[in-house]
Amino acid sequence: MQKKTIIIGVTGGSGGGKTSVSHAILENFSDAKVAMIQHDSYYKDQSHLTFEERIKTNYDHPLAFDTDLLIEHLSALADGQSVDIPIYDYTQHTRSQETYRQEPQDVFIVEGILVLEDKRLRDLMDIKLFVDTDDDIRIIRRIKRDMQERGRSLDSIIEQYTSVVKPMYHQFIEPTKRYADIVIPEGVSNLVAIDVINTKIASILAD
Repeated sequence: MQKKTIIIGVTGGSGGGKTSVSHAILENFSDAKVAMIQHDSYYKDQSHLTFEERIKTNYDHPLAFDTDLLIEHLSALADGQSVDIPIYDYTQHTRSQETYRQEPQDVFIVEGILVLEDKRLRDLMDIKLFVDTDDDIRIIRRIKRDMQERGRSLDSIIEQYTSVVKPMYHQFIEPTKRYADIVIPEGVSNLVAIDVINTKIASILAD
């Protein structure tokens, strides 16, 4: 009999520390078959739109994601089937022609700002985590990241944050906190929460 695949959802606002928490779990189970799937890989294909139309996409809205495909892929992986995960091209604002092959694992960490927004996706998850970080900390991290890694100007980052990122957080992301099994204040620096989660995963893997 095939062992049950454990699916862990990790969500929270942009710059809140979701990825750091996910990596802390991954690193703790380096000897197990664990992999991370990012919801961002499932941004919808926009090749039918002009470049000018694509850059207006609100990437913080549930409609920007092909969540149906993610649900289909997670269900297949849980059944022991491999899937081809899309690769999103941020420079062209659409899905690239390439994919990557994901093999079944014992544990999947599904990370993204809206992974708890869709009930069908939540129902696939064994553990649901919300990384709860203060707005001020998140905007500071976002400014540093976007200026250093994405070559964005300070004005453009602030404009996007105030017009899209912050309103979408309060409309769609923060309300999903009520679905979380564990809320982690301050993310990966909360060592007690990380330890509790890792202990829980270890006990499930040991069954």
